[in-house]
Amino acid sequence: MPKLQTLGILSIVVAALSLPAYADKGKDAYNKGVKAQRQENFEAAYGFYKEAHTLTPGNAKYMAAFLHMRFNVANEHVHTGQILRSTGSLAQALTEFQRAVEVDTTSFIAQQELRRTADMIRRQELQKSAPKIEPSSKVGEELAGSLDLRPLSKAPITLRMTANADVAYKTICKLAGLNVLIDPDYRPQKMTVELNDVTLSEALDMVRLESKTFWRPVSANTIFVAADSPGKRKELEQNVMRTFYLRNLSTPAELTEAANVVRQILDVSRVQVLQEQDALIVRATPDQMVLAERLLAQVDKAKSEVVIDIAVMQVSRDRLRNIGSNLPTSFSMGYLPGTSAAAANNGSGGGYTLNIGSFAVSVPGGSFTALASDSNTKILQSPEIRALNDEKATLRIGDRVPIATGSFAAGTVGAGSISPLVSTQFQYLDVGVNIDITPHIHENEVTLKMALEISSVTGEQSIGGITQPTIGQRRIEHETRLADGEVNLVGGILEDTETHSLSGYPWINRIPLLKYLFGQDNRDHTETEIVFAITPHIIRSQVVSEESAQAISIGTGNSIELRRKEPAPAAASAQAAPQTPAATAQGSPRSAVPAQSSQQTKPVAP
Repeated sequence: MPKLQTLGILSIVVAALSLPAYADKGKDAYNKGVKAQRQENFEAAYGFYKEAHTLTPGNAKYMAAFLHMRFNVANEHVHTGQILRSTGSLAQALTEFQRAVEVDTTSFIAQQELRRTADMIRRQELQKSAPKIEPSSKVGEELAGSLDLRPLSKAPITLRMTANADVAYKTICKLAGLNVLIDPDYRPQKMTVELNDVTLSEALDMVRLESKTFWRPVSANTIFVAADSPGKRKELEQNVMRTFYLRNLSTPAELTEAANVVRQILDVSRVQVLQEQDALIVRATPDQMVLAERLLAQVDKAKSEVVIDIAVMQVSRDRLRNIGSNLPTSFSMGYLPGTSAAAANNGSGGGYTLNIGSFAVSVPGGSFTALASDSNTKILQSPEIRALNDEKATLRIGDRVPIATGSFAAGTVGAGSISPLVSTQFQYLDVGVNIDITPHIHENEVTLKMALEISSVTGEQSIGGITQPTIGQRRIEHETRLADGEVNLVGGILEDTETHSLSGYPWINRIPLLKYLFGQDNRDHTETEIVFAITPHIIRSQVVSEESAQAISIGTGNSIELRRKEPAPAAASAQAAPQTPAATAQGSPRSAVPAQSSQQTKPVAP
């Protein structure tokens, strides 16, 4: 028995000594994490904070540091993976996203980017293993290839002539080896043409503008010329059709807005919305279709997203001090004939009854109180809200309290009465922590429109026979603009209540020391403070590329026509043999054609 008692005492001593050492492990890991965070070594800081939280899971400070660093490290891996994926390094990007998911399994953006990258790698592997098929180019390239002219000569054109517009067209096309078809309804007028060292496309555009006509290629070496009017354009211009599948626009309002953009900007009348497939069917001219593809690529972008960390801290402190005596301040006397003088305790109120002759005197009892209390209450809530750009996010933590509305006055039927609940309607109010936030995301900043409220049931009152709760409310509504990761303390609502009361015999209760014997001193001090800490973290922001900000020429207000870049001339063309001079056309188209034309011939003025 003595040995067992000795072993038990030793085990208790060892356990008591090991508890502080175990607690010190968590503290030491936390201090190492703080040091690593100051050195901006976030991976190491995350490891130390995680160790501190694992060793001491009940420590709120360690848990808050661990959760905060976990979010930052996961977000950093996601950002690095997005950069690697944009450069084409899909395997390295996949590794970064996997690490982000390992760090923070609750990160939606990490899981989403991991799945997206894995799908891209899978499609890339399928394309490599699939049999090779003739590649189908983009709509713009297909249309450009089918409509491009292929002149026999690409030599610059120099031409001076006065003739009808149809003659000018035929002369220019003959120099380039093209055929010309004239609309039978067109009535050409005489015009003067002066061209100096221009390309075929530039020469045709100049004649088109001056003669108020338009031309369209009908084959690789033939064009068709007609008067420029809406009716002729609608009759002669070729139309193409395409279905655009939108990846990021899904709601009916968003699809309708995209369709209206195409209609109003490009003057396209035939646009059909397919809501079930998130698609648009567009029928337009080839140039309008190319512009529609470019325009929808700019409209169909993923919405910006932000994660908002909210820390709600409520600290309450109540200090009470009550010292002094509660002595009787009144007595009562009654006439009782035939009684003798005596004193007795009445037992009910703790007082005494004294019989003096035929009189009874009742004196209340007294007491001495010495009480002091100091209580602290701390409430910490740390929710996290993820919201889309300009979309309202709502958080409710608490209870729903019924409130009577409408008519609830009691009525009577005959001799009986009707319960007021028969004609009473109820609505429910959210009581607790209520947060409404609408973010607007800029490039690196977030504008937050917030309504923050903390409410509680503070009492009850009867209205019309129904007990209604009294709700205490503290509410803040404001709008602020914060940088990514910037912490904003909202509120700081401080309520400080102090009550001091003094009771006892007059004059004596104000004398030091004696006031505690003949009076009572009560002090009650209550402090309550509420603080909201708001921290936005931008997950995805709007990306504006250089191509998006670049202006392009799309024709006139009446018709949309793209101007395509001319291919660069080959180096051999610059070192060609001396060219044969050509006669200048003055009135007849034949005089503008050189006697011996070839691809190396350049017509010049004499």
